Amino acid sequence: MAPMTQWEKRATAIGFWLAVGLLAPSCRPKPDLKPDDGAGYAEPAGRVRPGIEVLVSERLDLIRGKNVGLITNPSGVDGRLNSTISILRRTPGVNLVALYAPEHGVRGDAQAGEYVSFYVDPKYRLPVFSLYGPSQKPQPGMLKDIDEFMRSFDTTAEDKTVGPEMTHDIDVLVFDIQDIGTRVYTYAATMAYAMQTCAESGVEFVVLDRPNPITGRVLEGPVLEYPEFSSFIGLYPVPLRPGMTIGELARLINDRFLKKKAKLTVVPMKGWKPGMWFEETGLPWVTPSPNMPTVDTAVVYPGQVLIEGTNVSEGRGTTHPFEYFGAPWIDGYELTGRLNALRLPGVTFREQWFSPTFSKFRDERCGGCQIHVTDRNVFRPVRTSLHIISVLREMYPDQFVFHDEYFDKVCGTSTVRKALLGGVAADAIVRGFEKGLGEFEVLRKPYLLY
Repeated sequence: MAPMTQWEKRATAIGFWLAVGLLAPSCRPKPDLKPDDGAGYAEPAGRVRPGIEVLVSERLDLIRGKNVGLITNPSGVDGRLNSTISILRRTPGVNLVALYAPEHGVRGDAQAGEYVSFYVDPKYRLPVFSLYGPSQKPQPGMLKDIDEFMRSFDTTAEDKTVGPEMTHDIDVLVFDIQDIGTRVYTYAATMAYAMQTCAESGVEFVVLDRPNPITGRVLEGPVLEYPEFSSFIGLYPVPLRPGMTIGELARLINDRFLKKKAKLTVVPMKGWKPGMWFEETGLPWVTPSPNMPTVDTAVVYPGQVLIEGTNVSEGRGTTHPFEYFGAPWIDGYELTGRLNALRLPGVTFREQWFSPTFSKFRDERCGGCQIHVTDRNVFRPVRTSLHIISVLREMYPDQFVFHDEYFDKVCGTSTVRKALLGGVAADAIVRGFEKGLGEFEVLRKPYLLY
């Protein structure tokens, strides 16, 4: 097949598009909400209704009669595991014309950092533009003049012929992806860049809200210092754990951080309360990215993502990413004893030996620990991981290394790394976050929906 050099250059520079469309029961017959594969699904009583379901039942006016682009991935499903893509495609009056893929792709099968070039989805027969690459911001041609934009690339190869179903302009861009409640996650940046482009191009932007899986109001960690430490893993001055849903975050970003405001509508959930853990919503957990397999992963992630900025494995390439951590030069038994002696609230450490299949220390035997959260409500992942790093530095001063630039991008500041290097106690570092968190708590208040 002919190389798609130009496609890759431009489609890579994009990084978001998924939509959600459904029918308004008041005007049209309800779509079949059984799972796409026909399997039975026992719906828990009183479960939360995510934004996609509310869109169908109450706000179909947002997309009816419009050409819709959708930013989504496998986590974009309703409570019965119907995909947002399928729902929109079978909703009368809704014209889904393009898909936009965040990091890991629309189907979620690309590993972290892997770029997926433009293609035509073989099942849905829709163009899929990648929003993850050298320039994660969508180009105007991906929203308007799609026909011309696509024809400027190599589309002569098999299954890449431009058809009439790909040539419509987008009227509204829908975002439906499960967030994980931590600033260091590329989907929020994808959403923000998409809002920027929509504001510039006159395209409406709709966010279908979903639960914050690790509860919706707890604040943790440093507030990102803007613009010095702004990056695709943290664009704006919010804490590591901002305590907001993705829809609330969109409202904050649009109002406080975008120079040109998008015509934004957030479709709220029904039945969700900020104190809920994901399992309490009654919704099925669908892995939002390859290294976020369970809610347990999301619980420890706000702290353990800091390990990515060191030469210690954060467990990528294992069955328990971010719950496992270690390195070939670590004695797991000794480390476990030191960490458990701290008696940190809501957590117990167990020695763990593992050999990652990819990422750091691939195929090497690592010693380390597994984090077992015993009480989520008192467990504080950022505080816990700062203690882990502090102990690792004390035990292995000649082996442990910070990847300075990346660690600082994850933290959103260089002060944490410098404090650790200076021997400042972890709890003292945590106390240093209090002023910024208090200010952010006031800032976010007008944008909360629940």
